[in-house]
Amino acid sequence: MKASAWARHLALGALLLAGTLGASAATGDQMAYRWRNVVIGGGGFVPGLVFHASEKGLLYVRTDIGGAYRWDASSARWASLTDWIGAADVNLLGIDSLAVDPSDANRIYLAAGTYTADFAPNGAILRSSDRGRTFARSDLPFKLGGNELGRGNGERLAVDPHDGRVLFFGSRGAGLWRSEDRGASWSNVKSFPDAATSAGASAANAWRRQAIGIVFVEFDPANGKSGQPTPTLYAGVSTRETSLFRSTDAGRTWTAVPGQPIGLRPNHMARAGDGTFYLSYGDEPGPDSMHDGAVWKYEPAAQRWTNITPLPRGFFGWGAVAVDPRNPQLVMAATFARYDLGDELFRSRDGGAHWQPVLARSRFDNDGAPWVAAHRPHWIASIAIDPFDSDRVLFVTGYGIWASTNMLGFDQGSTVNWRFEDRGLEETVALDLISPPQGAPLLSALGDLDGFRHDDLDVAPPHFDIPQRYSNGESIDFAAHKPELIVRAGRTRNPAGGVVRAAFSIDGGRSWQAFASEPGEGEGAGSIAIAADAETVVWAPSGSKRVFLTRDFGRHWAAADGLEGGEHVLADRVDASRFYASAARSGKLYVSRDRGAHFAPIGGAFGDAARGAAGPRLYVSPAAAGLLWIAARNRALMRGDADGRITATMASITGVDALGFGKAAPGKTAPTLFVAGRRKGEQGIFRSTDEGASWQRIDDAGHRYGRIDHLVGDPRVFGRLYFGAAGRGIVYGDPVEPPCTATRNSTTTTRCGEKP
Repeated sequence: MKASAWARHLALGALLLAGTLGASAATGDQMAYRWRNVVIGGGGFVPGLVFHASEKGLLYVRTDIGGAYRWDASSARWASLTDWIGAADVNLLGIDSLAVDPSDANRIYLAAGTYTADFAPNGAILRSSDRGRTFARSDLPFKLGGNELGRGNGERLAVDPHDGRVLFFGSRGAGLWRSEDRGASWSNVKSFPDAATSAGASAANAWRRQAIGIVFVEFDPANGKSGQPTPTLYAGVSTRETSLFRSTDAGRTWTAVPGQPIGLRPNHMARAGDGTFYLSYGDEPGPDSMHDGAVWKYEPAAQRWTNITPLPRGFFGWGAVAVDPRNPQLVMAATFARYDLGDELFRSRDGGAHWQPVLARSRFDNDGAPWVAAHRPHWIASIAIDPFDSDRVLFVTGYGIWASTNMLGFDQGSTVNWRFEDRGLEETVALDLISPPQGAPLLSALGDLDGFRHDDLDVAPPHFDIPQRYSNGESIDFAAHKPELIVRAGRTRNPAGGVVRAAFSIDGGRSWQAFASEPGEGEGAGSIAIAADAETVVWAPSGSKRVFLTRDFGRHWAAADGLEGGEHVLADRVDASRFYASAARSGKLYVSRDRGAHFAPIGGAFGDAARGAAGPRLYVSPAAAGLLWIAARNRALMRGDADGRITATMASITGVDALGFGKAAPGKTAPTLFVAGRRKGEQGIFRSTDEGASWQRIDDAGHRYGRIDHLVGDPRVFGRLYFGAAGRGIVYGDPVEPPCTATRNSTTTTRCGEKP
């Protein structure tokens, strides 16, 4: 998708289970849970596709913030390989490159690291000898940029086809690196030209200046012999100057390939079975923009370069090129950032001499994800042709993957059939979630895709209805006493920049109406809250110095007194006259007792608890009026009230990333508490059915999901919770119940839903 870069940037660290069922085991104070995705399908940028050439159906993909996946042909769905990554290592969820070992179908390597910014740690190579079921980790002395410019280029990581012990990796700013022990240790190839670390290898007009560096490494398996390093290999640098370099001594020394084009940046290099290479170019690395580009053919034996660009150069680039492994004359290439006319996929049957547009004669099946009908292919940064089935071609987009079923028919004049190949791959970014006590069990506000009403958690629904689909859904809330009344806020795109919008629904999110007017301040949607009786809406757009309220859905607005703007606002779930606000930077807490007209600081020990905390968040309990919780990443969880009293401290919960309330346990009245955070320093997801007196861990080492930023419990299904974070969609979990038993000769009976 055209990622809302800041939404994804701020949601760094999010990993959610996609696709396969997962269950944690019950041991001691750990409760067994089963985890599944709330089905949306795709929803994010998939920068790379890699087939294994020696085993039919073996295919991997990488995502920019949601880890990597392996295709499971037997179930026709994707299996996530990186759900084990925890909050401390959330930066590893952006996969900058992926490689398979051509001589060993069991080995896969991931170059993991999301950002090169100062706040991000160094990257790592994750290496697996069992197809990604388990990984070993090799830390690198530099950062990677799986969610930065050039992430659709590739692949930067390559395994020697003749000697699987040897790998090369092209970094963004630290040059070329080599491993001789299957990725366990790495050394810098000091002989590689300075072009890899020069200013020319950085993007000039990026939202921040980012190093792009070496974007692909390609071996030439035609020379060399098994068991010894391949003599000839190539590496491409993202620069408009001399960019393609070759080694003929297994990577010890490098020289520029003669006759190569200059003036554009290479992004992909594909080798045909006859030894010919095809390269795609753009003036920028993508994916945000390209304004020029080309496709070139290089024949090493003849030392000949030929410009085979399918269309005259225009205000767009070329972002991918691929060759059919079964036919060296069948070549495919894709335009990039052709936003005015839409991107196109081209196909040649004569090595690039002639081309035909493919998408113009295509039929798209989006039955499994109806929301996809509102989107057209863009950010086509990777094309892969199945080495065992030329009818099967896959290409990526900014929102998922398309796969053909009859590509060879296109060559005989047929229409190509494409299906949205994203079962199990979930890459949306949840920015807010609600689970009302009636109606649909879950409604969401999502980065890039607005949001969804899920009546069935296992079926992908269409987008929210009109008035308009927001490019970003950022906040959503329901009226506790009238839960069919829902409000949401988001942003839309227009040529002048983002526009903040708000809408309301009177039928539980089935249909929507725009607010009659908007305050006209702020750069983002911020947070929106609706009173328990639905009579007042309080809205705090981000970037505004004021917070606003309306009692007639936008016909009239007034500024709330006592707030500085930018606070997170919440409504009391019981008392319709109360609203609350919290300021993340200062930690100040506020309460309004007059329907949002005036706010006053919350003092006392409870008000002081948020000051100086890391990421303090205020939560409102549905159990009683004025019952509040304060959570922070470096503090114990506390319960208190708007008068400033602390009524309980959960000392065992030593840090909270997200908190949610669910249905009370059988025989109890207090809501079930769910926490994503730390218990006595141990990271995990925990639940309590006794108001925080005791806690059970409900995730496990195989289901960590990075750092969870948004979590809600289901008020109708005991034990169920929903959570979301950047890159892995929305997950819901249910307890794995013990068997239902009844013993006639004893006074003890185990009931369904109770722990024996």
